[in-house]
Amino acid sequence: MNKLKVLIVDDEAAIRDMVAMSLELSGFGCVQAENGSDALALIVDEKPDLALVDWMMPEMTGIELTRRLRRDGTLSEMPVILLTAKAEEDNKISGLESGADDYITKPFSPRELIARIKSTLRRAGKLDVERNIVVADLVIEPASQRVKIGEQTLKLGPIEYRLLYYFATHQDRVHSREQLLDKVWGANVYVEERTVDVHIRRLRKALSVNGHEDLIETVRGSGYLFNSKLTAE
Repeated sequence: MNKLKVLIVDDEAAIRDMVAMSLELSGFGCVQAENGSDALALIVDEKPDLALVDWMMPEMTGIELTRRLRRDGTLSEMPVILLTAKAEEDNKISGLESGADDYITKPFSPRELIARIKSTLRRAGKLDVERNIVVADLVIEPASQRVKIGEQTLKLGPIEYRLLYYFATHQDRVHSREQLLDKVWGANVYVEERTVDVHIRRLRKALSVNGHEDLIETVRGSGYLFNSKLTAE
């Protein structure tokens, strides 16, 4: 997937950081703005591919920002997704009529957010269909976040899926626990390094179909690696 850039506009820093972590784990670049005025300046300077805009912001609401973008000839084609706690049908209609391409109600899961972003980017012609990652009979489907070994679909938690995706896209190299925490959990998330070991065990258990748990090797004193060569034996 290309390194597409998403602008996150929300007056709450914690929400911006949470959304940014999910986006970065999915391969997107991020820029952040805490209000509509800063967002307009960033859009001109950074030229993001999509904007995630909170509805309820001081000074300039997400609806007002979206309408301003749609009136600007140079910015009118940029996809916009509104984030809001307003779940009533009339509010959704108002948001879409303002020019937003989609509408997500808080609270939302990271998987729903990423799926809606990708769907919106595809409709805008900015995102190619992601190719499956295939290692022997292990298949990772990024579009649906499904993992199969042969005909069997595995049950993975979100962290286990992210670990496997990261390993499969960075094969045959050693990753320390600190590196995995940074790349999979995110630099702004503070958890102990032994948390990595817990999720590695869960991932291996899920992969224990025809010996596939051995794909994740422990490198004593260093960390873990995804050994793709085992599939050729």
